[in-house]
Amino acid sequence: MSLEFTKYMSKKLMLVLTIIILIFTTCVSSSPNHRNQPDWVLDPYSRLNRNEYIAVVGSGNSRQDAERNALNSLVAQFGQSIQVDERVSTIYQETVRNTIVNWSEVTTAETVIALSTGINTLVGAEIGEFWKNSTGTYYTIAILNRARAGGTYTDMVRANLAMIDKLVNISTVDRNTLNSFARFQIAATIADLTVIYGNLLQQVGFPYPGIRNGDTYRLEAASIRQNIPIRISVKKEAYADRGGRIEAAFARAFSDLGFLSGGTGSRYVLEVEINLTVVPHLNNSTFNSRIEMNANLIDVTTQMVLLPYFFAIRVGHTASQENADNQAIEATVRNINNNYVRLLNDFLLGMIPRG
Repeated sequence: MSLEFTKYMSKKLMLVLTIIILIFTTCVSSSPNHRNQPDWVLDPYSRLNRNEYIAVVGSGNSRQDAERNALNSLVAQFGQSIQVDERVSTIYQETVRNTIVNWSEVTTAETVIALSTGINTLVGAEIGEFWKNSTGTYYTIAILNRARAGGTYTDMVRANLAMIDKLVNISTVDRNTLNSFARFQIAATIADLTVIYGNLLQQVGFPYPGIRNGDTYRLEAASIRQNIPIRISVKKEAYADRGGRIEAAFARAFSDLGFLSGGTGSRYVLEVEINLTVVPHLNNSTFNSRIEMNANLIDVTTQMVLLPYFFAIRVGHTASQENADNQAIEATVRNINNNYVRLLNDFLLGMIPRG
């Protein structure tokens, strides 16, 4: 065997050994993370039909993290958050439980509430199998069956639309009332929720016709509000509200929320009672006044107090009793300006429809 041939074979052997080492090194470096890796980790549709399912993969440092991330990613596929504000949920539940929805779909509606109040929850979503790689990272797949989601959300939309129909079905006699106003307010809220479900149905391939957003009902609520005058009746001594400043503050509060004030035949009356008294004080150089005010919004038809309001304060002034009285009145006006509009607005937004 010649020397040249020996050198040639040595080079070939070295090349083969180098290739083997590279292959072995590559396998060793990659195998810890990819050994036995399921095909769905890289492609969730490797086992699922895109026409039947929507699927995404989530990962995390624990099974819970992986599941949460997978579900959040699945919700993100629809470009919206499937959740319900806590206040909206409370009003929604109360509306269902009142006689206004005394219908056969109550069970369906309550199921809708239970299913739709979780944060970032997608009704009908399921978690598939888990896989944990050698570094401790968990993987899972979140799956939404299009047909099942279509059926579930169709039921939810149908229940919501039936509830809206019940809410806005009001007689002419009862139309211009605060109860009617509340009905259209909650109808607007439910309509907005239904739009979200309608969009999801569109994307999973089960469009539902006839869904309108809440603006339609808010406009009607605004029209009703403008046709509900609220009379303000103030009971006081002549000096207790000089210049009618307290009465004017209440009138401004109702006006800011779109209500008219006045009208002798109004169904709603704000009955205000003001007492302004001199408070004796041992220090003769200080004049003291105490003012107490009760203001009750009353439904004349039922004689029910809808919204009570109370304020009292004691103030002193060194110049005169008149100045002390004026400061007490001004403090009352400031309290109405700062608090009553917010209180009244919260009351109106939180009204539960009755009857």
